[in-house]
Parts: sequence; structure tokens; C-alpha cells
Amino acid sequence: MIEKAINNPVQPVKSDKTSKLILSLLFDGIGMLSYLVPVFAEVTDLVWAPISGILLITMYRGTIGKLAGIFGFIEELVPFIDFVPTFTITWFYTYVIKGGKGQE
Repeated sequence: MIEKAINNPVQPVKSDKTSKLILSLLFDGIGMLSYLVPVFAEVTDLVWAPISGILLITMYRGTIGKLAGIFGFIEELVPFIDFVPTFTITWFYTYVIKGGKGQE
């Protein structure tokens, strides 16, 4: 049994960068779901706004996470601008423009 465990190659784990991109796309999609139900759009945005702010602060460390969290919260609360993909923009800024510095 131990021999099998030693001889089996370990499956690579997706990088933090890739995981955050997938989560960012997912969370931006969740944020845009309110457009599917026009009557309840603003009510759902009231619920999603603080959640998205907390998720942004949790996912992205440092100043960028805090600024993105505040922006994401406000962006979800203000009508007609909650289509902005804040999570994906934050990921792009963090990993493409800044090269992931401070996220390791």
C-alpha cells in the first residue's frame, strides 16, 4: 500500500493564479445574474454588494484587495453600473499588470 503511494505521481494542483481567475469569472457572472430578473435586480444587488466586497478583500491581498472591495461594493449598489466585471479586472491588474507581486 505504501509502495503504491510512493510510485504514483502527484497530480498537479491548479495554481492560485488560475483558481482566482476561475473564481473571478464565476463571481462576476453571479453579479450579473441580477439582470435576468429585472423586478428583483436591486434587491439582489443589496444582498450581493457586501458579499462581493468581502470576497474581493479576501481573494486579493493588500491595498488592491481593499480598494477593489470598496469599489466592488459601491459598483454593485449603484444602479446600471453593476455590469462592470470587477473581479476579473482586479485579477487582470494583479496578475498581468503587476505580475502577481504581493499575492504569493
